[in-house]
Amino acid sequence: MALFGRRSTPAGPAPLEGAELLLADLDGVVYRGKQGIPGAVEQLNRAADGTRRLGYVTNNASRTDEAVAAQLRELGLHAEAGDVVTSPQAAAALLSRTVPRGSTVLVIGGDGLVDELQKAGFSITRSAEDSPAAVVQGFAPEIGWKDLAEAAFALAEEPGREPLPWIATNTDWTFPLERGLAPGNGTLVSAVHTAVQRLPVFAGKPETPIFETAFERFGSRQALMLGDRLDTDIKGARAAGIRSAHVLTGVDRPKQLVAASADMQPDYIIQSIDELHLPYPETVIEKDGTARVGAARVRMNGHAAEILHAGNEPIELLRAGCAAIWGSGLAIYGLQIPEAIYADHWR
Repeated sequence: MALFGRRSTPAGPAPLEGAELLLADLDGVVYRGKQGIPGAVEQLNRAADGTRRLGYVTNNASRTDEAVAAQLRELGLHAEAGDVVTSPQAAAALLSRTVPRGSTVLVIGGDGLVDELQKAGFSITRSAEDSPAAVVQGFAPEIGWKDLAEAAFALAEEPGREPLPWIATNTDWTFPLERGLAPGNGTLVSAVHTAVQRLPVFAGKPETPIFETAFERFGSRQALMLGDRLDTDIKGARAAGIRSAHVLTGVDRPKQLVAASADMQPDYIIQSIDELHLPYPETVIEKDGTARVGAARVRMNGHAAEILHAGNEPIELLRAGCAAIWGSGLAIYGLQIPEAIYADHWR
């Protein structure tokens, strides 16, 4: 039995195999702040090998697609503006289906959002006193209380008037910088939500408009999403019906992975982008429910996860632990999970 427990599961196809399109998040995947993540540039350039398109899908609404592409080129990536799919682009498409082109729109956000809305034919205002036809909100580091107040003033209910359309680029609560996690657009949207007591329609991840924009632009739905956030990248990929790989270089860590709800569980858990090209070990579920990945074996005993074999590497144990816990169908808050399963070896 001990020998069986140490036997490794077979290696399956690499995560990239069969993908015509790789969609990569940026913050926490390609770079952190202004610093490139080690190995990311080389492996992403390798992934765009002529048989596969590479697109960058970002919820960051503060910059234009060309500005993002320029930063990627500085890091050494072969990127053009057309390779970058942004939440402002998805927001502009949503807005075009909501109010007539040429309408005046109150914008809470930066250059990236303003640029896309102007290209879509909308007039921009920063004041609720200009009677805007809609409010579009995205992140920019210079946004302050006065900007959020203008949004609240414009969105206030008025007798005899339908609620003013409100579109937000994304829901990210935080984004990673060199010094740590900083508040994101979701935090700013929450401030306006508190004032007006309703929520906007969201265009970016995890909603599908940004994915549909990418599929249309790159001409394929045979895609793999590479991300570091379960609530945006992975949840969005599942909603869009494509496979996903979670890389342990960004925001969500092993502790969040083991607790992931069914709509946020990735197809692959990888330590770095290098592993996109490597055979991925199969997950084998034994008759008693034991999950086996590599040489690691984990099973659920009632509400307790048991490590039968830790495997040869921490990533094997994390993958096996996730498979056993996810397969149990039990709520995470009622489970006993050994810390070794979700210990973070990748900080």
